[in-house]
Amino acid sequence: MCGIYGATSPHDSASLVALAGKMGAPIRHRGPDDEAFVINDRTMVGNMRLAIIDVDSGQQPITSRDGAIALVQNGEIFNYLELQQMLRAQGVKFDTNSDTEVLLRMYEHFGVDFVKHLNGMFAIAISDARTQTLRLYRDRLGVKPLYWTKTDAGFLFGSEIKSLLAAGLPRKVNFEAMHHFLSFNYVPHPLTMFDGIQSLEAGSRMDVTIDGQITTTQFWNLPTDNVGKDRSELEIQNDILTLLEDATNIRLRSDVEVGAFLSGGLDSSSVVGVASQFTQDRLATFAIGFPDSRFDESEFAQEVADRFNTQHTMTPFLPADINHWLKAVYHCDQPHGDVSFLPTYVLAKSARDTGIKVVLSGDGADELFAGYEKYPAYFSDLEKGKFDPANYFSSISLLDESTKHLLYTDAMRTSLDGCNSFKFASPIFDEAEELDPINQALYFDTKFLLQGNNLVKPDRMGMAASVEVRSPYLDYRMAELAFTIPGKTKLKAQRTKSILKDALVPMLGERLVNRQKQMFTVPVGDWLKGDLFYFARDLLCGNRATERNLFRADQVALMLGQHVDGKANHTRLLRALIAIELWFRMFIDDERIPSSLHPDDFFPQKAN
Repeated sequence: MCGIYGATSPHDSASLVALAGKMGAPIRHRGPDDEAFVINDRTMVGNMRLAIIDVDSGQQPITSRDGAIALVQNGEIFNYLELQQMLRAQGVKFDTNSDTEVLLRMYEHFGVDFVKHLNGMFAIAISDARTQTLRLYRDRLGVKPLYWTKTDAGFLFGSEIKSLLAAGLPRKVNFEAMHHFLSFNYVPHPLTMFDGIQSLEAGSRMDVTIDGQITTTQFWNLPTDNVGKDRSELEIQNDILTLLEDATNIRLRSDVEVGAFLSGGLDSSSVVGVASQFTQDRLATFAIGFPDSRFDESEFAQEVADRFNTQHTMTPFLPADINHWLKAVYHCDQPHGDVSFLPTYVLAKSARDTGIKVVLSGDGADELFAGYEKYPAYFSDLEKGKFDPANYFSSISLLDESTKHLLYTDAMRTSLDGCNSFKFASPIFDEAEELDPINQALYFDTKFLLQGNNLVKPDRMGMAASVEVRSPYLDYRMAELAFTIPGKTKLKAQRTKSILKDALVPMLGERLVNRQKQMFTVPVGDWLKGDLFYFARDLLCGNRATERNLFRADQVALMLGQHVDGKANHTRLLRALIAIELWFRMFIDDERIPSSLHPDDFFPQKAN
């Protein structure tokens, strides 16, 4: 696990040396153990290392023996031992025991399509002087991030947008991205809130020549053509369990101790249960407790910890921890409306404080197996056999187009006229049109929601604490298996994750498997009616926000007042607007990324 960055210069290499130091420093939290860069034929690739595999000898960048190829990666290749064994059988020699060297030898042996052999979470950059080409790869489901931009001075890339900004890139707001943020509650890929900066799509390779020519190739996609194979539900359950065991086991490969996040929900509990079978020592598990019983699952997390005899740590999330909102915005580089980022950071910091820098999580199962309550709520009203993508999109949107235009000032409304967020969703639904209705919805959420929001959370919040998060359910084989399973077995009689729950009952028991799902979030909506009211009022209705001329101050004040008075629940909208304003203050107003953060800089004191 690391942070990577780099650049090309079409004219000379001298400027790349100074650029390396600038681009690496802002992402030191991703790799505090080591840092280095290589300049290879007017291309620079750099790495900030979090040492997990081959701690002593696995430094990056790694170069070919003739010096023509330089490679860096962010992530882990979980099947690296099998790949290493395969190459050795063909006479390939290795100088280290690292998974990064396996990538280099695979590229030398198989060429640009070597990535199809990998099982892992990764963002990879390869400078190949033989072809004067920089190659970028992003893993199949988008677990690891990768951002890029092209300028007159060359091409820039990095694990976080901070690296690109540190290179001197102008900070121009992409207002279209903000418009779509208000639809999705996150900025949809490949856009970012910075004009000119994009994310590389999941499952893609980008080739960049020294003279600036860019070609993008998709090397993987979710399957859509083999759903409903003739298998019994018992066979499907066995397939799920067999794959979960293997996906978890290979994610325990590490030269440092591996722990696990444990919410007490089905997904993390099943990962802990499986991992406990493969660990000789007691597995370290980490949970969050909430003072509000509506969100607190610590009782169930403790029950799972007792069941599998883990070494368990529970950390309370306190109202004062709302100050981590600043850290969340800072580490995400752009606004996100999901406040569960905050307890995730506290959870990751708890693990790191005990010396753990690798954890397992249950991320991904909800999207693959229909785990959210929105699915039975939506499909219970759906006429059998019919599915309208536009209607589903509307049901999951934060704001529709008319409500956004009601919030906008006249200037914003004019500049964004004709901008419609469904254009991002429509092509993905087109890909899935042969699937059954439930799997069409899951296909969209797996390709879009996961990459845009739910995978951002464990990566950014884990890395903020220098912790690597590994998710067995996000093994690409599990995703491929999930889309061979008919939707009706995932959402059976309005029971979420039905087939997965049935598979896990023998391991976890009826009580843990079939209890009511709770949301892993923070009661910000209630706090906005109390201690956070003054903060929200001053932030959203004050002069700084009003002078941006983005949103009508009277409408924002009206919605805040309606929320406080209990006339309407505007929690999600207010969270989104707060995230936008904090982002503007941090990344645009100051025209710098702060080296340190303090809540008093942003959170006004309560009024007397």
